[in-house]
Amino acid sequence: MATGGSGPRLVLWDIDHTLIDGGKVSRRAYAAAFRQVAGRTLEQPWQFDGRTEMAAASEVLRLHGLSPEDGLLAAFLDLIVVELRQREAELAAEGRVLAGALEALTALGTMCDVRQSVLTGNLYALAVLKMNVFGLADHVDFRVGAYGEDAYERIDLPARAFARTEEHLGRRHAGADTVIVGDTLRDVATARAVGARSVAVATGSTSAAALRAAGADVVLTDLADTEEVLSALLGGGPDRGSGW
Repeated sequence: MATGGSGPRLVLWDIDHTLIDGGKVSRRAYAAAFRQVAGRTLEQPWQFDGRTEMAAASEVLRLHGLSPEDGLLAAFLDLIVVELRQREAELAAEGRVLAGALEALTALGTMCDVRQSVLTGNLYALAVLKMNVFGLADHVDFRVGAYGEDAYERIDLPARAFARTEEHLGRRHAGADTVIVGDTLRDVATARAVGARSVAVATGSTSAAALRAAGADVVLTDLADTEEVLSALLGGGPDRGSGW
């Protein structure tokens, strides 16, 4: 569904495999946190696939026969943050900003009628950490983002971002003036659920064909061509002069 309306636009970015590739550092942090909270090695295979941190961590526990209840999930999430913070140098060394991500964020940042933040499965603390490590944090307004502790299902995250725009910016956004950017089928489904423009990038494990079939408004191979990215995000350009 194309973005409409004449007011300011809200662009919400996924982080992992859309803006950055963190290598395998997060998985090592997960494994270390699991070992501490469960007292044994993480063995069962699992995937993020655009899940929120709350959902992914709950699945990990259940796959190993553990209940997320009685504080175990909260303890696991806290330890994941601790473990990844301890691996900040590893993340910087092994990870990278994906081609064109910085340029796209920078270009949008010059437009007075565009506000950008993140809609991510990462916990708030991890979102800030990753964006800082890779020099992207100054380009987004974290106050109006949505994060992995806000909801179990990713599809419920936009409502949190919209409420925060009203709280912090004095304007409650909705799907009609929002663009959601990501690399998974869940990113596309989340955008479609609220009537937001869906821009999908085939920089993760999901193919361009699958993203297109899921209903993304635009599918990009990557973010390398800034003009192409801006056209995809803004559907022909922002309405200049609306201002914030």
